[in-house]
Amino acid sequence: MRGKKVLALCMVAVFALVSVFANGSGEGGADTIKIGFIGPLTGDNANYGIRCSNAARLAIGEINAAGGINGMQLELIAEDSQGAVDRAISSYEKLAYNDEVVAIIGPVFTSPALAVAQRCNEDGIVMVTPSATHRDVTALGNWVYRTVPSDALQAEVAAHYFYEVLGYRRIACLYAMNDYSQGLAEGVEEIFTELGGEITSMQTCMVGDRDFRTQLGQIRSTNPEAIYIPNYTVEDAQILEQAAQLGMTTPFLSSDGFSDPEVYNLAGDYTNGVIYVGPAQAEASTLLADFSAAYSAAYNGDAPDSFATNSYDATYILRDAIARVFENGGDLADIDAFRSSVNDQVKATDDFEGANGTINFAANGDMVASQGVYRVENQTPIYIGSYQVVDGHIVQVD
Repeated sequence: MRGKKVLALCMVAVFALVSVFANGSGEGGADTIKIGFIGPLTGDNANYGIRCSNAARLAIGEINAAGGINGMQLELIAEDSQGAVDRAISSYEKLAYNDEVVAIIGPVFTSPALAVAQRCNEDGIVMVTPSATHRDVTALGNWVYRTVPSDALQAEVAAHYFYEVLGYRRIACLYAMNDYSQGLAEGVEEIFTELGGEITSMQTCMVGDRDFRTQLGQIRSTNPEAIYIPNYTVEDAQILEQAAQLGMTTPFLSSDGFSDPEVYNLAGDYTNGVIYVGPAQAEASTLLADFSAAYSAAYNGDAPDSFATNSYDATYILRDAIARVFENGGDLADIDAFRSSVNDQVKATDDFEGANGTINFAANGDMVASQGVYRVENQTPIYIGSYQVVDGHIVQVD
């Protein structure tokens, strides 16, 4: 596994790489190993894609500074999906057929990830998403992996935590009509009611909506003990602000989408008290500290979120897999065979030590993981602990 990186050397390489890839791709050439990235780099939720692509660039800069792989340099080709399925598919086709990438990091959002996962399985290209959590993403075949826990796990832990630890018996939900938010909302609804709880109101909105007062009014009329909002940053921020404007004091619960620091820039006056379920906090380590410091130095003091850390680890998992393919005689001249061998080696990942801790994949490509619970104090998320559901009950594991 990776040894300790020399931060100063890495920074030189990273700044050079950021300059080279400022427009999403490098010059390329026959002596480069191409990895694709698909995520929103423009639009309302571009912050997710930008941080994930930045983290991948950071990792590639470090790898190239250390000599690359098999004497060759890695090249990241980043494509802007704008969070839309059709653009994600167009990005995929460019990366797969024109650029002939050996693997893809992303897509970042669930709906594009579901569409691209199907194509990756049809064409035989490894896809590692750092952030698409819908349980069906990895169910589409044997070429798809993720370095983020699935919605099935998140919904199970969330429902049990809300019911068993927080003691809620009546909650409402306001979610956007996309695969991510709907999957989490329906998962929590199913498990929470099985435990004996009641969902007093299931309200929906469309991605891009700006006014949630009608839905909030409907929810208030049912007098819930808490409101679950498993959405992306922009919707969650506006929901919190408008609830405060309506004089609502009901506690809010959320999902891993709330782990994006941008929510505090958009609605920092309204985030106090929010409890959300997301990736378990990695144990303090040299790798995590080095990554965080290097990321902030490379990107104007910006702090990486959990998805960026997942993208960084995904890049190194691919690095290790590609290196093993070359060790076993792989040849980029036969791109289909090379891609197949990369899949074999990613599948064989064993106790990978990343910035987010030790990573293993289940047989279906899901990451074996616990879920973390966080409580926001003003604009600071406080880590409560890591949880699993064992024999039908919530258990804290750290």
